[in-house]
Amino acid sequence: MNRFAALLDKLAYEPRRTAKIALIADFFRTTPDPERGFALAAMTGGLVFPQAKAGIVRALIEERTDPVLFRMSYDYVGDLSETVALLWPAPAAPGPGHNQPPPSLSEVIATIAAAHRSEVPRHLVRWLDALDETGRWALLKLITGALRIGVSARLAKTAVAALSDGGATVSPDGVEQVWHGLSPPYETLFAWVEGRGPMPEADDPAPFRPPMLAHGLEDSDFAKLDPAEFAAEWKWDGIRIQAAAGRMADGTRVVRLYSRTGEEISQVFPELLDAIGFDGSADGELLILRDTRVQSFNVLQQRLNRKQVTAKMIAEFPAHIRVYDLLDDAGEDLRALPFLLRRERLLARLAEHPHERLSVSALIPFATWDELASARAAPSDAGAGADSEAVEGVMVKRRDSAYLPGRPKGLWFKWKRDPMIVDAVLMYAQRGHGKRSSFHSDFTFGCWREGPNGDELVPVGKAYFGFTDEELVALDRYVRKHTIDRHGPVRVVAANREQGLVLEVAFEGINRSTRHKSGVAMRFPRISRIRWDKPAAEADRLETLEKLICEG
Repeated sequence: MNRFAALLDKLAYEPRRTAKIALIADFFRTTPDPERGFALAAMTGGLVFPQAKAGIVRALIEERTDPVLFRMSYDYVGDLSETVALLWPAPAAPGPGHNQPPPSLSEVIATIAAAHRSEVPRHLVRWLDALDETGRWALLKLITGALRIGVSARLAKTAVAALSDGGATVSPDGVEQVWHGLSPPYETLFAWVEGRGPMPEADDPAPFRPPMLAHGLEDSDFAKLDPAEFAAEWKWDGIRIQAAAGRMADGTRVVRLYSRTGEEISQVFPELLDAIGFDGSADGELLILRDTRVQSFNVLQQRLNRKQVTAKMIAEFPAHIRVYDLLDDAGEDLRALPFLLRRERLLARLAEHPHERLSVSALIPFATWDELASARAAPSDAGAGADSEAVEGVMVKRRDSAYLPGRPKGLWFKWKRDPMIVDAVLMYAQRGHGKRSSFHSDFTFGCWREGPNGDELVPVGKAYFGFTDEELVALDRYVRKHTIDRHGPVRVVAANREQGLVLEVAFEGINRSTRHKSGVAMRFPRISRIRWDKPAAEADRLETLEKLICEG
């Protein structure tokens, strides 16, 4: 556990990607199985401990130190694991953890996985007593599932590939191809990349296949790209989904639905399982269709994250897959074929097995980038018709592109519609977590509306990204200087017509909401600019947001 803790500590303070990969790869080289496999699982989000809740950790520290001191410290530090690791007192008398060696990573994982929730506190106390500050911090990060060390799953897999003759034999894409058929502690994976065993093969008849992702299309890209080499299709405002079907050795047919990250969601959309009439794997967008019309993402959310789905919900929120790509056709892997050839196979397969819950995403005709820009700006005039409100931009794909895992450069681009913009006034601020724990980085902002005593600010949204590191420092300084009240960890910032900081907020969409005081809910709000030059009295009014809803 100490070596894993030391790795996490180094990664948390290392900003360079190549250096992170080197640190992780060195850890894998010098750490035996199964320890390194469980470390890989932790860094890729493959470990979940539902019985180890953050509330248990809070209760334990409040039993061993002054609760007020803990809350004040947590408010200042901003991270639960770090706060508890620093405050945890040494055992007053010899106990279960006294003079005991620190636990191994595999011991922690096996014990927590097998423990009842009521047993978790006893194990945590024993381990916390035996570990040093860094070890305690890593332990708590591990079990609460909040590593936040700046390591993505892709980066960790790249470090695994680096074990293979410096990455020359097995590439990160190769690791991705076999990843979803494996489980911790990944001993067969390490044996393969180190040349000690064969390539792992999964026998799942309906496996998840790593998705291909796109880069954002920038203005500077158009001069480098030939429009004749690309095709375009609508970017639908749903969630990426993968449908896979196949047969087991005994002939039993298996159909599964996966999210973009590989999480199976078949149980949430059972009506789609019958729609997959062919054996293979298709990549598409999950949408809600009512009377053949695509609904907004806000409607789709009513079906997401549900453990149980009733017949009434299925009828009120009918699910649909708008298919983008065909990855496998009856056991034949099509991912190496060009995009347009895969699309021909897709059209043929869906023609043989039509279903009202499946449709192919239409291509957008264009000869120049200006023509595509016009279609992006007015999708209703370019073939999207009544579904144009559910279009959030266009996807631009090389006609000859293979389907590669990850985000390869130069093949696929996403060109989103221009975001909506509103000028709002900063009202509340709260410290962030992890590296941002010393800064106020979570901001609530509001717009003006008419109140009983004249104009008043009403909160319309929250944002915690969009600004640069330099702007974060400036915002934090402003919050500290203009705080007029506090509610726990939340600071109230001076905001009226005479004083207040205006933030230009960009967002992807807006809907009416009964859960918010303002009656509106923004989608993906972010701070795009700090309007130091604009008086608070000139910020936008709530009527502006309501007008955007009507126009949308």
